[in-house]
Amino acid sequence: MTSKTRVVVIGAGLAGVTLARRLGELGTPALLVGEEEHRPYNRVLLAEVLAGRYSPEVIALPAPAGLLRGRVTGIDRAGRTVRCADGSVLAYDTLVLATGSNAVLPPLRGLFTPDRELPEGVHAFRTMDDCLGLSKAVRPGARAVVIGGGLLGVSAARALAVRGAQVVLAQQSERLMERQLDPAASALVRRHLEGLGVEVHTECRVRDVRGVGGAVRSVEMGDGYALGADLVVLACGVRPRVGLAREAGLEVGRGVLVDDELRTSDPHIRAVGDCAQHADRVYGLAAPALEQAGVLADLLTGDGTARYTGTRSLTRLTLTGPEGPFDGPDSPFDLAAFGETDPRPGDDVVQLADATRGTYRKVVVRDDRLVGGVLVGELGTVGALARAWEGAEPLPSDGGPLLHLLTQDGGS
Repeated sequence: MTSKTRVVVIGAGLAGVTLARRLGELGTPALLVGEEEHRPYNRVLLAEVLAGRYSPEVIALPAPAGLLRGRVTGIDRAGRTVRCADGSVLAYDTLVLATGSNAVLPPLRGLFTPDRELPEGVHAFRTMDDCLGLSKAVRPGARAVVIGGGLLGVSAARALAVRGAQVVLAQQSERLMERQLDPAASALVRRHLEGLGVEVHTECRVRDVRGVGGAVRSVEMGDGYALGADLVVLACGVRPRVGLAREAGLEVGRGVLVDDELRTSDPHIRAVGDCAQHADRVYGLAAPALEQAGVLADLLTGDGTARYTGTRSLTRLTLTGPEGPFDGPDSPFDLAAFGETDPRPGDDVVQLADATRGTYRKVVVRDDRLVGGVLVGELGTVGALARAWEGAEPLPSDGGPLLHLLTQDGGS
């Protein structure tokens, strides 16, 4: 079977769905091909499903009209067609790769069974199926080891603790969420997790997963110490899915290489989202995916001036319980980070901390411009600070408005 569609988008994640919906709104219907059986969903909120706060339906994305469930197995660039696993062939004028990324599976002894499957009780945490499988397996009192202390690992550990599991979080680097947070903010995240009963180990390497009868029983650390485990969650980062692009002969680095028009080395193929590498950067975050989708929609519908020049992305995480945000029994615990949070020599740094309330605010100023910040707890100021950062306008020299932005309670 062969059909003719002007734009074919491979991948029904946030980038692909946003692009297809925007194209439809602009009068250029697209065929969106997604291989997951579930409705398209917001992957950022999977931890909320695991925590029991949201059902899968709550995080579903509004699906565009042209959604085809299937797996693309190859691209014929000369014929401008894609082949699907069911034998169908889809023709395109423009093909968009929005294939996302896969969870990184670390090189641990015993991680796979002889059939190259993960042992029972070992879970990646990337897809809705991963989330539902883990949610079904967790129970109060279960011993859970989360490997990886980045954004995903912290979210997973918190969700499992909320569900009543006995959680150990093993992070190889010296602090949690080291890519987004400075030491002070990271320490507050650790305090929050430990308040929920999570046992946090940093500078800790896992070397072995041990099981009996195909099911995990323990995890061995680099120093030889063994932790009993009913569940192991792999939160070791993600890797762009570039297999289709590579097999089709497109230029690939860590991701699919794209220019400012999100065009690959083939002028008829674009790429957006987690799989795309722009100006030597692979973002792996929601904000860049949304921005890229918007720029490409404009380009494909006639706005020849649209360009993607890189995203000034903000990371925001709300640590919540089943009934709402909390830190301990009843107060919120949120965090946000944007821009450059580590100052260079000569930068000005403004920090405000309240140990009693568990809040921390820090901004970095360079040449009278706000270049980054970290906020933990009570994020009323984050909206105003992010707007000042995104605008990249010079700050007044007396510093008063900046202090006002740091201390005001509204503006989010």
